[in-house]
Amino acid sequence: MKKNAKLTKQPSKQRKRLYNAPLHKKRKTLTASLSPTLAEKEGVKNLVIRKGDSVRIRRGSFRGIEGEVSNVDLKNMRLTIEGVTFEKADGSAQHFPVRACNCEIINLKNMKDKRRKATVERRFSSLDEDVEETKEEETN
Repeated sequence: MKKNAKLTKQPSKQRKRLYNAPLHKKRKTLTASLSPTLAEKEGVKNLVIRKGDSVRIRRGSFRGIEGEVSNVDLKNMRLTIEGVTFEKADGSAQHFPVRACNCEIINLKNMKDKRRKATVERRFSSLDEDVEETKEEETN
C-alpha cells in the first residue's frame, strides 16, 4: 500500500495533474535557467519568468532569438516573446507561444521588486548554508 495516495509515477497522471493544477501552482512551473553570467551575479540558477524579462530561446525553430517577454499565459503555460512571430495564411503576423523550459533568462527586468529580491536572497542563503555544511564534513 502506498504511503501517500496522491503520489504516482505514471506520466499520464503526472501530466493530468500539471494541466489541471490551479494557476498559482502552474506559475511556479514556469521557470527558466539564468544565463551563466547572470546566474553568477545573482547566485541563483533558476527563476520564475515574469513579463518584461529578457530571454534567449534555446530550442526549436526560433533558436538564438532574444527578446522581451510580453505576456505570460498561465493557463496554457506558454510565453509570448517580442520578435517571435509567424505569418498566417492571410498575411498577418501572430505571436508564437514558447515554453518556458526552452528559454534562458538573459536580463531580469525588475530586481528592485521586494518579493523577487526576497526569493533570490532566501535561495542564495540556503545555498551558502549547504556549502558550509559540506566544508565542515570534509574537515572532519
